[in-house]
Amino acid sequence: MKNKEIQEQRMKGYFIQATKEILKGEGIQNLSVRNIADQAGYSYATLYNYFKDINDLLFYCINDFQEECQLFTEEHTQKELKGIERLKATVLAYMRYFIEYPGIFDLFYLVKMDGLGNKASTIHVINNSLENVCAYDWDYCLSHGIIQPAEMEVLKTQLKYTVTGLLLFYLNRISPESYPEFIENSSNQISHVLNSK
Repeated sequence: MKNKEIQEQRMKGYFIQATKEILKGEGIQNLSVRNIADQAGYSYATLYNYFKDINDLLFYCINDFQEECQLFTEEHTQKELKGIERLKATVLAYMRYFIEYPGIFDLFYLVKMDGLGNKASTIHVINNSLENVCAYDWDYCLSHGIIQPAEMEVLKTQLKYTVTGLLLFYLNRISPESYPEFIENSSNQISHVLNSK
């Protein structure tokens, strides 16, 4: 790799990291080109040398957050048994990731996708976020006859909408009022979906 390419990757990395820190700490509502540039330690004009616009930059962040979420769930489910119980634990860990970083939830599930750079691939990453995190568990359940192929897609869809709805209600402080209640309610709902097969 040439020096110019190395420098470009390094500079992009500074802006991506700055954007991720703002999203995690302050949320999407506080994200601006000037804030990103200040956090990265460069002028906002410099950002445009490496990214078309802020939406182009967000695309990179979404991919990084998806990888981070994958690692988070793996770390929190290492000791779980395989099968439905591990699948349930993986889904709950996925939810905990977004509880810990509500700004990332907003980015994934509340920001309108029109205008985001690489729109089709961004939408694909977000729409398949939970499924990708649970891929190992789905494959295990399928290969061991725990879940039948005909019911797999229905269960994935039910879980996606259940998880998104539960997070949306909790993060907007609509219901329930406490974190323990949220976890208990979420655990019950996920069990209901997975045991209804």
